Amino acid sequence: MCGGSGTRLWPESRPERPKQFLALVGARSMFQDTVLRVAPLAERGEVLIVAGAGHASLITTQLAQIGVAATVLLEPEPRDSAPAMAAACAWIAARDPDGVAVVVAADHHIPDGEAFGHAARTAVDAARAGHIVTLGIAPTSPSTAYGYISPGERLGPVCRVEAFVEKPDAQTAQRYIEAGYLWNSGNFVVAAQVLMAELETFAPEIASAAREAISHAVSSDGVAPVVRLSEAFRQARKISIDYAVMERTRRTAVLPVDFAWSDLGAWEAVMAASPADDAGNVVLGDALLIDARNCLVRAGEGRQVAVLGLSELAVIADGPRILVSRLADSQKVKAAAEHFAGRKGASIEGAAFSTLAEAADWFDVWLRASALPLWWTLGADHLAGGYVEGLTPQGRPLGAPRRSRVQTRQAYVYAVAGQLGWEGPWREAAWHGLKGFLERYRRPDGFFRALVSAAGEPLEETAALYDQAFALLAMAALHRTDPGHTDLEGQAEQLLGALQGLRHSAGGFREVEPHVFQANAHMHLLEAALAWIEAGGGPQWRHLASEIAGLALDRFIDPRGGVLREFFDADWRPAYGDDGRLVEPGHQFEWAWLLTRWARLTSSDSAAQAAERLFEAGLRGVDPARGVAINAMNDDFSVRDASARLWPQTEWLKASLILGREGEALRAANGLRAYLSTPAQGAWRDKMQPDGGFVEEAAPASSFYHIMAACEQLASYAAR
Repeated sequence: MCGGSGTRLWPESRPERPKQFLALVGARSMFQDTVLRVAPLAERGEVLIVAGAGHASLITTQLAQIGVAATVLLEPEPRDSAPAMAAACAWIAARDPDGVAVVVAADHHIPDGEAFGHAARTAVDAARAGHIVTLGIAPTSPSTAYGYISPGERLGPVCRVEAFVEKPDAQTAQRYIEAGYLWNSGNFVVAAQVLMAELETFAPEIASAAREAISHAVSSDGVAPVVRLSEAFRQARKISIDYAVMERTRRTAVLPVDFAWSDLGAWEAVMAASPADDAGNVVLGDALLIDARNCLVRAGEGRQVAVLGLSELAVIADGPRILVSRLADSQKVKAAAEHFAGRKGASIEGAAFSTLAEAADWFDVWLRASALPLWWTLGADHLAGGYVEGLTPQGRPLGAPRRSRVQTRQAYVYAVAGQLGWEGPWREAAWHGLKGFLERYRRPDGFFRALVSAAGEPLEETAALYDQAFALLAMAALHRTDPGHTDLEGQAEQLLGALQGLRHSAGGFREVEPHVFQANAHMHLLEAALAWIEAGGGPQWRHLASEIAGLALDRFIDPRGGVLREFFDADWRPAYGDDGRLVEPGHQFEWAWLLTRWARLTSSDSAAQAAERLFEAGLRGVDPARGVAINAMNDDFSVRDASARLWPQTEWLKASLILGREGEALRAANGLRAYLSTPAQGAWRDKMQPDGGFVEEAAPASSFYHIMAACEQLASYAAR
């Protein structure tokens, strides 16, 4: 069982990365140690993991690291241990009516794996006789952190359970030890059919929900077979196995064991389980301790921690979060975790927006006062021309070769800034990007090349459909904002004529290798066509938009699942293998935004309905723990890439606003803001890792286009 809310070992343990996935004692995570400990027990069976859908990527990655095969059951929603065990036993019973489940928590520290294995096999024999066996640990102290079990009559190697009791106070715990009570480890051994029968008696709705969730589950292959339990699982009552069955059944038994065990439920327990130096200190990371004794110090990546003249402390520095606590008070850490739990994303750097109006004001100030001035002063090359590829977090320009899409996107950004009434030099900044682009990137055949040097020398002649679409978009934006330059309309029509040579016989256009038949380039071509319609362009732009919207509705969007796929074969069928299964939440939102615009232009019910379905599909890729849209899913909505780049957040925000989903828009605005707090105000971070930390790298200039479109949509909302 691999659940958990990630509160007791804050700040390292958080909902998106509970403690079982951390290396707390040793080089491996507790989850990995647990899997390696139980794998030999599987014999002819298998290791089965029950976890939340948000942790799928962590699980499959960590399984691959230790080379152990396992099947992963993913819950659509956490419902506590009784439904989790019910789903696992329903799965087992359907495959082996005589199967016995050894049910363990993924976050327990048991250093003596051999002793555990011996105890588990003993418990299996008792389980085959019809008992539900729990492992009772011989206490080493009157701990108030654990529940206790009162053992009764001997039944061979196990004892009947007289009573389960909750975590006591210190005085009561001492009495329990003197009376021979055992710690309740929360590990169980039970025949799958026996547990299902007891659930039928005491919690029939849980048994029913588990069976239905298994019978309608969706499976997918990968590093580990992943089985997504159906929505029926949500119907199970949220309750622990102790309350649902163990305290009511007459089948419970306890096997007393005396091996070392801890659930590492507090930093004090982590310290007790870790090897210490001569001063009693346990240190991880870049830390300096002087005249310090009996301290636990963990300095996360990029952190430097000094502890001077102190003792009996836990100092945990993880990213922007820091805990300083007396070790004796480490059980109270949950209060800190809960205090900060509702302040995700932007709250790391500032208070979360409480209204969309507040968000719109904040982004407007950030855009006008910081981002637009910064990227014109430091992001533009005022000597050689054009725009640089990015700015470091300290605001230093990158000297890399320059992609065409950066020049056109920056031209678009400043053209839209003019539409929004920015009082800065928007016209000069926009033409700075587009004029140099038209001069340096044009090929003799009318297309635009992909890459030039800082000095303007051609470096890559490839003419990607994607890049041509952004050339059209930039021309449309400047034609609309700064009219009178009739050559832009003419040049756009010439480029559209050249694109006819890329037409595909089955409809649409071909892109360059490696993905010749793809949705993404068409998406930006539709965006450019809509921009030209809004800029007063001729009927050819409406024809182009109609063609691409039709292709999306007929081919790109799966009629059953409502998701938009990315890559296709020559007949516009989903590509073979993993390429055909790729679903990007950001693109679900981006297409929803575009198709809504098209639907309003044409009164198309089919486009409007498709946009709503795409939006809902995109929401399946929003990680509630971090409050951000992840990079990629598979077509069964399993997590493919749990990292979260900046641009999907802007698309989530745009789609939410245009569809009138204000609650989602507020969530998206808070998620996006987290990316925008950097030493150089007006720059951004691009990549959020699965643990919520950011990759420290230069802000890519190409992201400004995404941010500007979101700001424009926010401004439209604020003006209503």
